[in-house]
Amino acid sequence: MKVLDLSCANAHHFEGWFASEDEFQSQRSRGLVSCPLCGDAQVVKRLSAPRLNLSAAPAQTPAVDPTQLQAAWMKMVRHVMSNTEDVGEQFPQEARKMHYGESEHRNIRGQATPEQTQALLEEGVAVLPLVVPDALKEPLQ
Repeated sequence: MKVLDLSCANAHHFEGWFASEDEFQSQRSRGLVSCPLCGDAQVVKRLSAPRLNLSAAPAQTPAVDPTQLQAAWMKMVRHVMSNTEDVGEQFPQEARKMHYGESEHRNIRGQATPEQTQALLEEGVAVLPLVVPDALKEPLQ
């Protein structure tokens, strides 16, 4: 098994596991490799090298590790997806009904245009736009 460091056109970094270099190239050319965060299929290999600890001094770590941020974001999106009801395109109407006491409060998610989202915010309806990666729109494992 070959583990590759990959990134998409949006600079999201992730790993991919493939039987061989040829298998990676084959899957990539068929559009089967995509970013787990944004679904972008413009995936490229990143340069990587084995890590060598040559001194006793502790390694310097960046203040913010992008990989840990991406993992935390994916965990948060999974939590939202599994703890909300998908009301689809009825989101603005359902959010208003709850805000004005016309229906019972519950955790919902759905689609709204930027204009609809702005209108909800101006009315005082608490909403938060959240981009959900295509990989998480399928049934959760």
